[in-house]
Amino acid sequence: MQVVETNERGHATRFAQDAAERGVDTVVAFGGDGTLNEVATGLAGSKTALMMLPGGSTNVFVRSLGASNDPTIALQQFSSGLDHDNVHPISLGRANGRYFCFHAGIGFDAAVVELVERRASLKRIIGQPLFAFSALQAWLATYDRKYPHFNVEIDGRKTPNGYFTIVLNSNPYTYIGKKAVNLSTAASIDKKLVAITFRKLTTPLVLRTVLQAIRQDQISPSSGIEVRTDVEDIKVNFEAPFPYQLDGDYLGELNSLHIEHCPEALRLVKPIII
Repeated sequence: MQVVETNERGHATRFAQDAAERGVDTVVAFGGDGTLNEVATGLAGSKTALMMLPGGSTNVFVRSLGASNDPTIALQQFSSGLDHDNVHPISLGRANGRYFCFHAGIGFDAAVVELVERRASLKRIIGQPLFAFSALQAWLATYDRKYPHFNVEIDGRKTPNGYFTIVLNSNPYTYIGKKAVNLSTAASIDKKLVAITFRKLTTPLVLRTVLQAIRQDQISPSSGIEVRTDVEDIKVNFEAPFPYQLDGDYLGELNSLHIEHCPEALRLVKPIII
């Protein structure tokens, strides 16, 4: 067994790629969603399986599998899955060549994540309250809600004037404390992608959507929200650059983004919950 520690962005991907090239059976990743994203990216398309342990502030993907947010308990659950050969290929999303496990965010939530990452040291200390503060800051001050930020083409069907798009590879979208924020029951690592586009960002629309996501299993389409399921291909573009994030990791601004559904892209150890 070999233990390695990451100390900069991209390290986890390179370590995972090296493990896959050497024919390692399983890589165990301990960290937050960003670290797990890097490891999954490095292992995608290989025969090496990924086993995950929660070590971040939210741990969306680990918890979406039903595992505990406590790393000690999660270790028992995933180890039981490994012992019983509960290893299965799952689908991933891929955005401009980089994979994501549970979601991609274009527009507003990427702007929020960027604000959070400016205060990375505070993130490790206070966790989710920083996300709430950053969301309020983006909403009130830094993110332009008057004009659209991009155009979206989903499986050949164009949706102009997008303010915020979420592409789901699994559900929930995130967690607020112990409460799941569910956007679509159609989103699953065993199915195609789900694309949710906000065509306006008003306070009543967003508050209604957040309440639906917390209280119900999914949100409802409306005049301001388009929900597309069984999605394979998404193209996002605009004359001005727009921000994006993958699995909660801010990746900058660009003018064009191509997102694809990649079936059976990663071998995943699933937990056994007793």
